Amino acid sequence: MSQALSNTLTHVRHYRQAIDALLLYGGVFDTAVGQTFLTLLEALENQLAGPSLRAYSHWFQALATAEQTWVSYLQRQIAYADNAFTQQVQRSGLERLPQALVQAARQDLVQLQWLHNLEPAQVSQWVQVVGNLTTPPIAWAIDPPKPPFQFEPHGSWAEALPTLAQHYQQHGVGKLAQYRAFTWQQGELWGIPDPDPIQLSQLTAYDHPRQQLIQNTQALLQGYPALNVLLYGSRGAGKSSLVKALVNEYAPQGLRLVEVAKTELHHLPQIVERLRSAPQTFIIFVDDLSFEEDDDAFKALKVVLEGSVTARPPNMAVYATSNRRHLVREYFSDRPRPSDQDEIQAWDTLQEKLSFSDRFGLTLTFEPADQPTYLVIVQHLAQQAGLTLPQEELTAKALQWATRHNGRSGRTARQFIDWLRAEAALAQ
Repeated sequence: MSQALSNTLTHVRHYRQAIDALLLYGGVFDTAVGQTFLTLLEALENQLAGPSLRAYSHWFQALATAEQTWVSYLQRQIAYADNAFTQQVQRSGLERLPQALVQAARQDLVQLQWLHNLEPAQVSQWVQVVGNLTTPPIAWAIDPPKPPFQFEPHGSWAEALPTLAQHYQQHGVGKLAQYRAFTWQQGELWGIPDPDPIQLSQLTAYDHPRQQLIQNTQALLQGYPALNVLLYGSRGAGKSSLVKALVNEYAPQGLRLVEVAKTELHHLPQIVERLRSAPQTFIIFVDDLSFEEDDDAFKALKVVLEGSVTARPPNMAVYATSNRRHLVREYFSDRPRPSDQDEIQAWDTLQEKLSFSDRFGLTLTFEPADQPTYLVIVQHLAQQAGLTLPQEELTAKALQWATRHNGRSGRTARQFIDWLRAEAALAQ
């Protein structure tokens, strides 16, 4: 065995042992980048030329796909780590944790800092030696993106543990720290990598309900009593966009959105318990809400709105949108008649249906857009899009568009502006 191969195998075994020795942060290597790196170390340790080349290719591609360097990848995974230490420290603080847990975290950070100092060019040289190549494969390198938590360039990671603990307390751990919007599917939260980027500055009209919703959301963020909200009104008025814009505005302050489909509403108690102890603040968002008679989802939402034996968490509120003022469908056949009553207390049942929307503490009404309101929205969007049509021409085209398409609404105005932008771009 050559000296170069002997040195390579020694280094590979040391790095492999460092990863195996991780007590808390082993999940750092559960991703595609981490798994391909482990596969590469195994192939190198076993002196397998062909598998080493293939494993290096997979690791290279994983880093390229993630658009991360090896350094930024490790720091990012540490920032979002979800383990026994990070979960407890975000709730209790570093000083209240068992010393064994703190010492294990420090030890893991020592190992991870050593792994972090490994240069991709060095890994490339290992592959060259094991594969007996004339030249090493290309080492992956890009300008590193800024990770959500950065250690001091030349400082000790173990000594930075108090600062890292503060990061977990402020931003949370795992998916809740990584994403600002989620959907609930198949019994778990799924992060939305590219949520709707709508901003509050892009919305106009409906000033009063918008301001009330902003005020309620600010109260929620600051830990004051906040109300569950029903946004009721005509289609296309921007109800859903307003809720999404709030999350984009206040995400840096810890606001998160969890969208729950009507078919998943029976999971609401489970969702509430999942989020209760998290440091973030949550909007449980239910879009286009309405119920049929004896709907199980109706009962589940009623429990969350009214409360149960379990106290309502102070870090969440339900925001629902609907085109119906009364969320439970009512039929003429439901109304009590003097005879042929199937139910003795039929009026009580009817009142329960009609009063369901009253269980939202705040109901915001978005009335259909009249012509002046519609034109204000069009003008606002046209300015943001940088369109330079004369005012008279813009107004005439906007009114014509509304007549021929979906009527006057914020949605119609946005569709009209999108059409004009595409038309102008094609003309150029």
